Amino acid sequence: MSVSRTWVSVCVVMAGLLAGTAGAVNIEIVSVGNPGNAQDTRYGRNYTGNPNDPLGYGSVSTTYNIGKYEVTNSQYAEFLNQIDPNGLNPYALYNTNMGSGYGGISFSSGANPGSKYAIRSSRGNMPVNYVSFWDACRFANWMNNGQGEGSTETGVYSLNGVTNPPNNTIARNPGAKVFIPSEDEWYKAAYYDPSKPGGGGYWDYPTQSNTAPKAEVPAGTDLINGSANYAGAVGDLTNVGSYTAKPSNSAYGTFDQGGNVWEWNEAVFDSLFRGLRGGSVPNGFGALRASNRYSGGYDPTNEYYSVGFRVAEVPEPATMVMLALASVGILRRKRA
Repeated sequence: MSVSRTWVSVCVVMAGLLAGTAGAVNIEIVSVGNPGNAQDTRYGRNYTGNPNDPLGYGSVSTTYNIGKYEVTNSQYAEFLNQIDPNGLNPYALYNTNMGSGYGGISFSSGANPGSKYAIRSSRGNMPVNYVSFWDACRFANWMNNGQGEGSTETGVYSLNGVTNPPNNTIARNPGAKVFIPSEDEWYKAAYYDPSKPGGGGYWDYPTQSNTAPKAEVPAGTDLINGSANYAGAVGDLTNVGSYTAKPSNSAYGTFDQGGNVWEWNEAVFDSLFRGLRGGSVPNGFGALRASNRYSGGYDPTNEYYSVGFRVAEVPEPATMVMLALASVGILRRKRA
């Protein structure tokens, strides 16, 4: 058991270091291992009664990386300034609501090219909000294509200049490297418990607990079930990763998968709706539970203060080699 815990910690550190060298927007990531894990069948079709729902959630066949935190205002503003230096706002990537209230990014038409989008005071590390599913897809395309002048229209999702494409015509392309998590990828990162005997199991909350985390201000005080930003306890968004009183993170080290903002996932409900999970600032504890599959999905064009996203990626081959070498070294030390 001690070898397993050490190996997981090496995965997280090595993957995070690799992500930190990528470019102007650096997203800290964690590794989600235990490939081929079983589904959580507690809250699938038999639970919801909806014949269109899957039988279960959370089974992922491969190791993958996912954002440790939600994409922040600072990261999204850098994206806007790089792909839209003149402030023309192609594809409606900037919502004017970002410039007030719960939003974190202001726009100034008179600012120099490349600096027209600026962080509002003290909100740079809060999750970006007022973003549609298509905004999130374009951010992922840009990350996948190397940032800078990388395209927002092709790569992971073939949007091809259509601001709001027909919902059920867009899926992740083969060979994608950076993407919006699938529902299973999001769910596993939030709720999976790899330490349970017999191949793992699932918690009800993304704080390694079957009891709701405490709704309170950061850093949190509940050392048993964790703490989170929901039920109006803070009255605003909080900086990502603010709840540091353990266990406020998932088993893989993600933060804020419960509360703060709802997060987009790739699930296609029908021709109209996409998936959201995780709950947000005003919601009660039920929205944070693994059983809560947002009722009917969510219009991918909607942009609300309570909705954001995080990204995931396929690990670079070099990362996988380093992880393999690290695990071999640990095993050798253990045997010695």
